[in-house]
Amino acid sequence: MLRVWELGTTEYGEAWNLQKRLRCERLEGRIPDRLVLLEHPPTITIGKSGTLDHVLVSREELARQGISLFFVDRGGDVTYHGPGQLVGYPILNLRERGSDLHSYVHCLEEVILRTLGDFSIEADRDASHPGVWANGEEVAAIGLSVKKWVSMHGFALNVNVDLEHFSFIHPCGLLDTRATSMSKILGRCVPMADVKNRLIFHFCEVFGFRTAQQSSTERFHSFPARHCAMNGCSQRKRGGEKWIV
Repeated sequence: MLRVWELGTTEYGEAWNLQKRLRCERLEGRIPDRLVLLEHPPTITIGKSGTLDHVLVSREELARQGISLFFVDRGGDVTYHGPGQLVGYPILNLRERGSDLHSYVHCLEEVILRTLGDFSIEADRDASHPGVWANGEEVAAIGLSVKKWVSMHGFALNVNVDLEHFSFIHPCGLLDTRATSMSKILGRCVPMADVKNRLIFHFCEVFGFRTAQQSSTERFHSFPARHCAMNGCSQRKRGGEKWIV
């Protein structure tokens, strides 16, 4: 069973703490797989592979701009979050889904590629870096943490986000990378609800969940699981924590 929980705009620290609690509950088998969807206020996060050198303005300037800064327990480097960006945090038991880390990243990219395709946006992967690119610019970032085969953190898809704030960082620590958004590519504002609905559909499609809504009175949609469409797991290490960089 997968539950998709839509939280609206949520402070980064609050969402981070929620993920930790949900992952703990998933590890203990107390909840089913879950996908948390939300937006963040202006925030810069630095992952395990990152460095403050990839933030191009001072902490004081970030504070003046109203941008929070967090050092976080995910893979990857520097990422910007802000209003108009759809952020997804899947809390999944990858072992139960028959996945290794690389196929998990591939499937997340596939979800985003199919979603973009529904809006007539051509995009592709970069074999060297997780994420999705359109016209050579990054439209979606991926950074993950996996502990005992339960995932945390996830992806950020630029829908109508203010791209000016990306000038404050080297996205993903790549010096020659520029960010783009669906609205920039299409030349118009894109309804977030439409993007969210298509992304939920493709997430269920790619990961093998049936799209049967449980209750319209809850803040989340519920989907009973089928066999996962992901490839068989090739990494079976126990315990520890891994990051996708």
